[in-house]
Amino acid sequence: MGSYNHSGIQAKLAALFILLNKYSVLTGLNLEINSIEYQAAVCLYPKRGLSKPRDVSKMLELPLLAVEVLSPSQTVKEIIDKFEVYFNAGIKSCWLVEPVTEVVAVYSTLTQHKTFSSGEIIDETLDLRLADLRHIFDI
Repeated sequence: MGSYNHSGIQAKLAALFILLNKYSVLTGLNLEINSIEYQAAVCLYPKRGLSKPRDVSKMLELPLLAVEVLSPSQTVKEIIDKFEVYFNAGIKSCWLVEPVTEVVAVYSTLTQHKTFSSGEIIDETLDLRLADLRHIFDI
């Protein structure tokens, strides 16, 4: 994590999700699942405000969507293993974004996914659409 491409794509995805004005969009959030901390590049929650009066350092409530951007130090297998944890914990949808190939894979289950390499990205599980995949990679 922390590479130029990873960071730029994470920021771009967050901005595109914010424009939908449908979700609370969080980046770099710590998720606690079975007493282990995980961190997805971008998480979508039902619309909400700030956590007041105290901030939350580890979210026990899981997001609707967890997006992982493949970094140079990760393998696809590592991300899929993480998705297994996410799905078993109750996260409804997971996206794998691959900067080198400019592909987005939308997983509705660990074994069912659709891969997008151009045009609109459709997440049927969340009834979510991003207009043009090229915008994600145009940092």
